[in-house]
Amino acid sequence: MNVATQEIKPADNQHLLSLYGPLDDNIKQLERRLGIEINRRDNRFKLVGKKLCVVAAADILRHLYVDTAPIRNLNHDIDPEQIYLAIKESLVPEQVADSVPDYGKAVTIKTKRSMVKPRTPNQAQYITNILTHDITFGIGPAGTGKTYLAVVAAVDALEHQEIRRILLTLPAVEAGEKLNFLPGDLSQKVDPYLRPLYDALFEMLSFERVENLIERNVIEFAPLAYIRGRTLNDAFIILDEIQNTTIKQMKIFLTCIGFNLQAVIIGDVIQIDLPSAAQPKIRPAPCGGGTFRRRSAEL
Repeated sequence: MNVATQEIKPADNQHLLSLYGPLDDNIKQLERRLGIEINRRDNRFKLVGKKLCVVAAADILRHLYVDTAPIRNLNHDIDPEQIYLAIKESLVPEQVADSVPDYGKAVTIKTKRSMVKPRTPNQAQYITNILTHDITFGIGPAGTGKTYLAVVAAVDALEHQEIRRILLTLPAVEAGEKLNFLPGDLSQKVDPYLRPLYDALFEMLSFERVENLIERNVIEFAPLAYIRGRTLNDAFIILDEIQNTTIKQMKIFLTCIGFNLQAVIIGDVIQIDLPSAAQPKIRPAPCGGGTFRRRSAEL
């Protein structure tokens, strides 16, 4: 590990507060994405980590501090988008876990109602990928915990204020039964498709809390076709049932990804409900641990 000290001059408390962000969010994002530790006191920073990442972080802090200079007598706060872009411009690869931790101990997600531990190495790798990547694919048969673990990670990120909202979406493809006859508006017709996501949420949060978050649009459910044209920032989005999506729908989904967004894309290639004439040839691609290869009975 390399240790470096960076002193920012001239020292100005207002400019430093603009650089740190609310609750030091900007500093935390640098630490998380570059895999380093940043200790600060006034205008002095102590950076600990890999040499390349430490040098990049010191350079980012120095340049962003210059950007806090007032414009037309108005202070300019550094936002998470600027941190994200600065890291990308530094050309330093974001740091991820080098190996899968002991899935019985290290990879644990704790919510207010329960503590979730992976039961298999594949589940441990899946959770690790969610926590360390912007986009994660979970491909595997039903019953392997793909949706459940994704919802757990989303709730954990929301409770730690890493994101501001959760969006749950999937293509509304009927599985052998026509649902147009069901009474109600669009959301009530779509509810039957979203029950697996509701069930996972109710286990992590109370019924009243889920209803309250839905009313405030902190948790949102939407068919995939209805997120077209949106740009989602500071969010956790779960796209379920991707085996029933088309190429066009996946492009719609990708264009919605904004700053500080985590996406988990889930599907089972043996449960395609598209009309037989339109079924694409889908092959499970290696997903770096996000792929589940065991049946539920083997978990």
